[in-house]
Amino acid sequence: MPEHTSDVVVIGAGLIGLSVAWRLATDGVRVTVCDPTPGAQTSNVAAGMLAPVTEVEYGEDDLLALNLASVNAWPRFAAELEEFTGLPAGLHQTGTLAVAYDVDDAAALRRLAEYQRRLGLEVEELTGRDARRREPLLATGVSGGVWVPGDHSVDNRQAVTTLLEAVDRSGVLLLRRRVTRVLTSGTTAVGVQLDNGDTMHAGQIVVAAGPWSPQLDGVPEELRPPVRPVKGELLRLRVPEAYRPALQHTVRATARGFSVYLVPRPGGELVVGATTSELGYDTRVLAGGAFALLRDARTVLPITDELELVETIAGLRPATPDNAPVLGPSGLDRLLWATGHYRNGVLLTPVTAQVIADTIRTGSVPELGKPFLASRFGR
Repeated sequence: MPEHTSDVVVIGAGLIGLSVAWRLATDGVRVTVCDPTPGAQTSNVAAGMLAPVTEVEYGEDDLLALNLASVNAWPRFAAELEEFTGLPAGLHQTGTLAVAYDVDDAAALRRLAEYQRRLGLEVEELTGRDARRREPLLATGVSGGVWVPGDHSVDNRQAVTTLLEAVDRSGVLLLRRRVTRVLTSGTTAVGVQLDNGDTMHAGQIVVAAGPWSPQLDGVPEELRPPVRPVKGELLRLRVPEAYRPALQHTVRATARGFSVYLVPRPGGELVVGATTSELGYDTRVLAGGAFALLRDARTVLPITDELELVETIAGLRPATPDNAPVLGPSGLDRLLWATGHYRNGVLLTPVTAQVIADTIRTGSVPELGKPFLASRFGR
């Protein structure tokens, strides 16, 4: 079997894997990325929200700190990427408007806003009329809102395109092959085997394979992270020229107890998402999911009925028991995890790249990454 060598092998070419590879390559590290379909899985389906505030959950203080660090890192990360490639990184700093449709929805939104303020987060409560001043096409039934100036969005597909260009320009070797096994010597990972039988020896291996991360042969069962696939369906709509912009900001809505988000793109696209279901690795778009998204979207944005439906798609989020990522050492020497980002993969792209690059460079996990070690789950 042919053998190759690399300083670092990254398994997975989504936003996380590509950003890790680019960051290492700019430090002079020889990097190989292995993925049969670069950028075509989870990173292709995401809506791209950078939402540390509007997605905050009770008791997730460590995750909030990581999310806030990464949303603050995105502008510099995007600027560096654009300067390096000459392509847009897809960052849209527009703020986010959370809205409630009926009185029960509004009460729940107020409770969340109170919690956000207790955490010191910047939010501004709005009346329904104030919300419609910000977004005139919202339904007259919208009863209240919360303005979050620090939550933004990224065109995830544009970001993937630009990162692919960045890794190419920085000398990263991108192999369109699937890694079938991690090769070990005792308790040390020494390389990977590819689906064509070739082997690649490496000084470090980074697993950024999203929901497929626990499936790698060669990693002992007790060391595999508890990452599972959670399906999410998305719709992409096209706004006619006469109605643009249908929305100027990302809108996160609760309509009669159901949640929906609408993320506008500068080119006239509107991304609507997302369902949540645990059906293993099933990525079929089901009629019920598409119906629910359209029902809730048109409740808060009636003009949805007049938009062209251009794509229905489903992807798999890599979820963990505590909704937080798995970063750093795996229990096998020289094998690192960069997985389990669940809903926050796009958001956490810059900080994950930095945490992994720092760990490889210094041999120790930076303080920001320590709460997310795989060892927190036990063995």
